[in-house]
Amino acid sequence: MIVRQPPNLFQLFFLVRGSVVQRIYPQALAIAGLSVAVVWTHHAYPGLVADFNSAPFAVLGIALSVFMGFRNNACYDRWWEARRHWGELICLSRNLSRQTLILQQSGDGTEVSRATLLRLAMAFAQSLVLHLRPGGDTDKVERRLTPEILARYNTSRNPPEVLLAAMQAEIAALHRNGQLRDIPFQMLDHTIGQMAMVQAACERIRSTPVPFGYTLLLHRTAYVFCFLLPFGFANTLGWLTPFATALAAYTFFGLDALGSELEEPFGQLPNDLPIGALADTIELNLREALGETDLPALPRPVDHILI
Repeated sequence: MIVRQPPNLFQLFFLVRGSVVQRIYPQALAIAGLSVAVVWTHHAYPGLVADFNSAPFAVLGIALSVFMGFRNNACYDRWWEARRHWGELICLSRNLSRQTLILQQSGDGTEVSRATLLRLAMAFAQSLVLHLRPGGDTDKVERRLTPEILARYNTSRNPPEVLLAAMQAEIAALHRNGQLRDIPFQMLDHTIGQMAMVQAACERIRSTPVPFGYTLLLHRTAYVFCFLLPFGFANTLGWLTPFATALAAYTFFGLDALGSELEEPFGQLPNDLPIGALADTIELNLREALGETDLPALPRPVDHILI
């Protein structure tokens, strides 16, 4: 995710990182090159490139803009919903640390169970990152687990669920032994259940993209529109046509590329969610709740990007 102050006027035109320019400049250059060829042909060989009325292009451009706006709104809703769920997970983890204080204060050895629960919650947050964004650092999870839980974790098709089940088993054992009364047990059980709901919501977002036919129609229309645009304005704009069509291509292809990034909020592109940093924040919060003092700083953006 891009984290920076609003750019000044000079930076506004020269920022590249996070602006999707790197992903769309080949298309924009291709449209500009085609425009140069069309304008030159129109002047050198007027019979080869006929004069077109630009009015249909204006109508199609408005329709395409509205259509693209609907798609980008849908993609942003996915991005924002994913961020809300991760914000909820941070809140639930902090609630868990407060709710388990009753174990620390009971004085019958249950403080060990509190530490176990919070370490499993740390591992769950890191495991959810790996579940949604495969290929990360597994040590952040494995170092928090006992050999028995780690064995189940490594063989499971749903590793985060193994950790939630271990948390559930821990509080169930405390309740069965009479070390955890009914109301505290119900509170902890509810919190763990809400953490499972966050996982299910994130899985739903990851596994249910924007309908492919919707995206395909937009891609095709944008490409056809931008490649036909030079023919509609070569007569009226002349040698300004390459600049105008490249600007239109930058706008349409840029919005399309940005929508594709937001559609997959758990990826590692600059505009995706910093779920790794959010999981690290949860871990630091819970380590502090356990009384640890030698803690690293909270995650900070590198080159204005937080992942």
